[in-house]
Amino acid sequence: MGAIERAARELRRKAEQTPAHRDRHVDLLRAVAIAAVVTGHWLVLSVSYNGGLHGVNVLDVVPWTRPLTWLFQVMPIFFLVGGYANAASLAAHRREGGGAAGWTLRRTDRLVRPTTMLLAVLTAAGLAAGVAGVGPELVGMGVWLAGIPLWFLVAYLSAVVLTPVMHALHRRYGLAVPIVLVVLVAAGDAGRFVPWIPYGGAGNYLFAWLAVHQLGFAWQDGRLPARPAVALPLALTGLAALVGLTVFGPYPVSMVGVAGQDIQNTSPPTLALLALATAQTGVALLLHEPANRWLQGVRQWTAVVAVNSVIMTLFLWHMTAAVLGVLALYPTGLLPQAAPGSLPWLLLRIPWLAALAIILGLLVAVFGSVERRSGPNAPPGRGAAALSFAGMAAVVGGLLAVALAGPGNHGPAGFPTAALIGYFAGAALLRILRSGFPGRSRPDP
Repeated sequence: MGAIERAARELRRKAEQTPAHRDRHVDLLRAVAIAAVVTGHWLVLSVSYNGGLHGVNVLDVVPWTRPLTWLFQVMPIFFLVGGYANAASLAAHRREGGGAAGWTLRRTDRLVRPTTMLLAVLTAAGLAAGVAGVGPELVGMGVWLAGIPLWFLVAYLSAVVLTPVMHALHRRYGLAVPIVLVVLVAAGDAGRFVPWIPYGGAGNYLFAWLAVHQLGFAWQDGRLPARPAVALPLALTGLAALVGLTVFGPYPVSMVGVAGQDIQNTSPPTLALLALATAQTGVALLLHEPANRWLQGVRQWTAVVAVNSVIMTLFLWHMTAAVLGVLALYPTGLLPQAAPGSLPWLLLRIPWLAALAIILGLLVAVFGSVERRSGPNAPPGRGAAALSFAGMAAVVGGLLAVALAGPGNHGPAGFPTAALIGYFAGAALLRILRSGFPGRSRPDP
């Protein structure tokens, strides 16, 4: 109990010492976005046990749930606030005389450290399960489910690494940059509707998320002001485009992938997802002033600070919590089974979410310190830029290979072995670069 009280006092102290210039609304949006993603993932997973575990995506079998993804698909918000925070951080770093390589090393540290811990634990668990006699296909399914959040990390790490270049383009061309990116997304979508064009729309995995990230740059420097005269038309335009493209157009209503559909709005991202991002950006700007006023209260601001202090841990481990919850609740009969979409199933979502929240809380208690602990951030020496690029390429490439592998028997640990080796080698190189020179770590703005 003493440790909990000390942690609570420390969080309250940090909340009270928040600089007056900090935009608290940005932190609130980040916390809300991650909470919505976690809840959404838990809700769409439906499991039954009959001599073996069987799982389905509720969106695949209960069509009326698909419009609800307009509320729970809030990854655009995370990229929006990520762009805002990355622009502020890079500007502060440059004012202190720092360069792009040093900023990238420092900025990616809090992302890579908890991701490395997750992959290390899942790798060890997969190997242990194999030694214990668990079938390789089941091991592959388990680690794949737990590793679903790695999809997001591929795109977001890429956006962070490209921030120095994209921010330079923003300073010169402003909102023309996201407009060009939207045009590229539209071209990619057109390619997906033409069957003889290979890999149609594959570039949208990068172009779409970079477009939203650029809007964060524009919000941060005032080119996209948080005024009702701007925010309300933006929200309404995005909503109208979303309805037109999905209800009356060729895109599916679901903002999350549904099995059997030729076009998925997230794999890769489409114009429909960008329309949702536009509407969400407008709503975020519209709520800016009232949210900042509300967050002046110490209690609510302390809660936001607490969530943000372990934001990546919450996100990275939430599907591991789901896997553990499935193993604990269904084979044991602790949670009754019901048909997805039925009234009993809806009522059982309450104890299901409560159980997973408890498990995730325990995981955060164990692994949250990895994220909160500041790693070494030494000033880079000569050649660090090239080595940093090589390290990040290995990290992103490893994560991409893990994400693309899908469920199945891909190696002794369940994940592709070569992808794991590449990731851990890249993460080790980045760690060496951060600690190879004397320097004192500094918190990001």
